[in-house]
Amino acid sequence: MPDTALRPCAYHVIRYMPNLVRDEWVNIGILLFDPSSGRVLRRLVEEPAEFARVRRLHPAADEALLRGLPEELDAQISAPGGKPAEHLARLEQTLSNAVQFSPRKGLLAEDFDAELDRLYRDHVEPPRYGRTFEDLSTRNAIRTRANQVFRSAGIWTRLERRVNVAEFTFDGDPMRVDYAYRSANGNGGHRGYVQALALGRDPGQAKVLAFTAEAIRAKAPKTDFLAVTEAEPRPQENPRHRFVTGLLEERGVSVVPLGRLMDWAQKMRPALLGANGN
Repeated sequence: MPDTALRPCAYHVIRYMPNLVRDEWVNIGILLFDPSSGRVLRRLVEEPAEFARVRRLHPAADEALLRGLPEELDAQISAPGGKPAEHLARLEQTLSNAVQFSPRKGLLAEDFDAELDRLYRDHVEPPRYGRTFEDLSTRNAIRTRANQVFRSAGIWTRLERRVNVAEFTFDGDPMRVDYAYRSANGNGGHRGYVQALALGRDPGQAKVLAFTAEAIRAKAPKTDFLAVTEAEPRPQENPRHRFVTGLLEERGVSVVPLGRLMDWAQKMRPALLGANGN
């Protein structure tokens, strides 16, 4: 559930600095901390273009270390015993010397998840110099627009965010689905998942989503899946779009572009809010 008032939070920018002597780094993630609840969220580079940027700045970058970092952070943050603040302090001491936290900074946030997206966009995503239009070519950008749609449709409070799927796949799976919901009707409600998917980026994202959908349905057959894309797919014209939409269709994953997401949200609203509409 989102926060309903501005609350004090703190964050670290996660930096990759393979050469300590040169003191040169690149921002690779955000760690956001709510002192009042102890909740900790993280977001790290995940797209091929983001890893390519790291390699351009540090050609000898240890990509295996970077790809294993989400799982290591999650394990440390969720370790039994101690308080989240103590886990964060231990993290700073146990991480590789090449991965460091920036000094902690405070802020006021109304919604924890939306703030994580904003911080990631401001500090980690590649700069968008000279662009006069809204670039929706990344998953983070699609999520940001989807957040606005879900708020406007009045279903934001009925969505879970950043849902771990390891219980359906394999222990240690670092993937988190962007949104999950359960309808307010019937026996326990109908379950569904929504994932941002950039058509113009790595088609491997579609493979991961297809695998995840198949694994979840093996244990929960009556589960819906939706991929939200930056634009309307053009499978007849674009081979990549053809691959992505064909793969997802085969796995029973619906595809809706951002331009039609409000229609989907309005259609889902009665089921998510229940008979009383709230």
